[in-house]
Amino acid sequence: MADHEHGKMDITEQEKTFGGFVTWTTRVVIACIAIALFLAIFGA
Repeated sequence: MADHEHGKMDITEQEKTFGGFVTWTTRVVIACIAIALFLAIFGA
């Protein structure tokens, strides 16, 4: 088994995935807030 050296792993794919997750989550939260405000103003 190869010896592990701290800080040597290539994590570019994980960083891109996490960035996409944060972007998607932010957009979903903003959409939910907008829908809640719309319903509060024009109430159903």
